[in-house]
Amino acid sequence: MPTDVSSLRAEPYWTESGPIPALDPLGADTRADVVVVGAGLTGLTAAYLLATAGKSVVVLERGRCGQVDSGHTSAHLTMVTDRPLPTLARALGDTHAQAVWDAGLAAIAQIDDIVRGRGIACDFAWVDGYRHASRGADGTELESLRVEADLAAALGFDAEFVSDVPLVGGAGVRFAEQARFHPRKYMAGLAQAVLSQGGRIFEQSEASSFTAEPLAVTANGYTIACQDIVIATHNPIVGITSQAAAARLQARLSLYTTYVVAGRVEKGAIPDALFWDTADPYHYLGFEPHADHDLVIFGGEDHKTGQMADTTACYSALAGALQSLLPGITLTHRWSGQVVESVDGLPFIGHLTGHQHFATGCAGNGLTFGTLGAMICTDAILGRPNPWTELFAPDRSILGRALWDYVKENAESAYYLVRDRFAGAQSRSLRTVPRGTGAIVTVDGRKTAVYRDETGATVLRSAACTHLGCTVAWNPAERTWDCPCHGSRFRPDGSVISGPAEAPLTDPSST
Repeated sequence: MPTDVSSLRAEPYWTESGPIPALDPLGADTRADVVVVGAGLTGLTAAYLLATAGKSVVVLERGRCGQVDSGHTSAHLTMVTDRPLPTLARALGDTHAQAVWDAGLAAIAQIDDIVRGRGIACDFAWVDGYRHASRGADGTELESLRVEADLAAALGFDAEFVSDVPLVGGAGVRFAEQARFHPRKYMAGLAQAVLSQGGRIFEQSEASSFTAEPLAVTANGYTIACQDIVIATHNPIVGITSQAAAARLQARLSLYTTYVVAGRVEKGAIPDALFWDTADPYHYLGFEPHADHDLVIFGGEDHKTGQMADTTACYSALAGALQSLLPGITLTHRWSGQVVESVDGLPFIGHLTGHQHFATGCAGNGLTFGTLGAMICTDAILGRPNPWTELFAPDRSILGRALWDYVKENAESAYYLVRDRFAGAQSRSLRTVPRGTGAIVTVDGRKTAVYRDETGATVLRSAACTHLGCTVAWNPAERTWDCPCHGSRFRPDGSVISGPAEAPLTDPSST
């Protein structure tokens, strides 16, 4: 019997499972290098990056941290945009399309860096993502999936066409190196990291007025003088921008409501991956792991905000579809969120005037592009180059440059120095080795002992034991390379732990 959706808990699952401690409101005049307006994922990430770089930061939140849009997410972390890659390539060119997806991967890598660097327990994991055919898909739809897989692979992403997608069945594209996490636990860790570095976060403190000269923000009747402002309010407020400029930007945005239902299934009932179909609007599915069960999160039924009379029907449709896919599921929660889409499917990140920076229009990639927005705004304030500043700028000026050698021009950027950890055909075989483990992989025709650390960086050594040449094997419990013939043991970097081998495993390029 279908579940009565009115009986489900009408709040995001994340709220009850990842509370953020309350913080005081602003209660005095003060100064800061940067005022960040909005304490969702974008605002907290910007505050963290700026504070890490030595800037004094004040964050103003009109309600509670991470409680509105960032708290109503489905928690997908993917570089795969709502608009398929071939569609982006036709509109922007292959180079620009690659840049868009690279930016998404860089944002996921930034989240990973913060999680590991700050030790944030938020269930972060790198997982596969699947875009799969919708029910009743015809040959044209299947061919479009093949085209997307081929183009993505040609541009250096780990993508392949699969004829039978796990869980849902049917054809699709598997995208490696996507991710999922618990957004509220992550934002709680971000907030604590900001505070620990001297940043200040004030809740119940709505930014009520702005002055351009001198630059300042007022909240609760108190004024914060500053040098830069970051507007991180999902749908950007005006701030010091002119009303005309703000209206022009707003005209290029559309707001959509999306719906989510969630429920418990037996542990291991579904694979740890992300799923979304090719329907319009599309449906998306992911999960949150628990010790004795898994929580499935299923969403979709999007429509323009305010243009659906029977919103309960949206929840009912999702509940019915999820119960059809997973008959044993126990539904527990329902909630809605809002996404902001731009006219061309790309976010607007940058500034419209002076020292006011913003990010919006992130569509279904809110967590990914929200993080990217924080990265770009931070680099702008610090005067550092960023590979994607021009690409996502509100004026889109770079899209008219047909001969933009994107990779060459940004070869020295921090992301491109480590891109092979996340994308690129040359090192795809190395990424088959899970992070934090080792495996024997054939590289250039030679058996190679490959260790991949938690960041995705790899150490390659010859798989031949330096005693008598037997092939070593990875010991997952001890995280060592062990020789099955005579018992020699080596560390992940190939150095000797115990003999009879006396020399370390060799560099495969030297053999």
